[in-house]
Amino acid sequence: MKEKDNIEELFERLNKDFDFESPEGNHEQRFLEKLNQSKGVVSLQKKKRNWLRPLSIAASVVLLCVLGLQFFTNQPTIKEQVVEISPEVTKTEFYFASLIEEQVEQLKNEKTPETARLVDDTLLQLNKLDGDYKKLEQELVNGGNSKIILNAMIINFQTRIDLLKEVLNNIEDIKNLKSYNDANFTI
Repeated sequence: MKEKDNIEELFERLNKDFDFESPEGNHEQRFLEKLNQSKGVVSLQKKKRNWLRPLSIAASVVLLCVLGLQFFTNQPTIKEQVVEISPEVTKTEFYFASLIEEQVEQLKNEKTPETARLVDDTLLQLNKLDGDYKKLEQELVNGGNSKIILNAMIINFQTRIDLLKEVLNNIEDIKNLKSYNDANFTI
């Protein structure tokens, strides 16, 4: 019994010196590798490499470079370049665009089952004309003959306005024809 008391006293005395922390991950694997190295045993297993960290660092560097280049090489938009070439374009574009937008809203409000096909086709044609206008802007920026291109841009706007006026007139005719037919068929 005396020995048990001595052991218990020893544990009580050394209680503060005990290590209660858990070992790190892969502790057993590292221990076996060190044991094998000390005995001269060569392991056939290859050590797994963790590529996630170097790849994430490389991706971060690339992202920072791209953002830096984009920040320092800020190219003006096509609209800004067109304004530099011909400042009058913005005034006329604003005038025509507001007029066209007004008529497009009126066209959308006039859409009924009888006129739906006509309205949808008109909106499609307007989108094509808008695409043509953007191509003209690009040609102007690329250094084409500015007088001819500016004239073509104005003609594009006028074509859109004429198209909208004609379609709105056709819709009005359809509505009048429908009301005339409805009046004739009532008993």
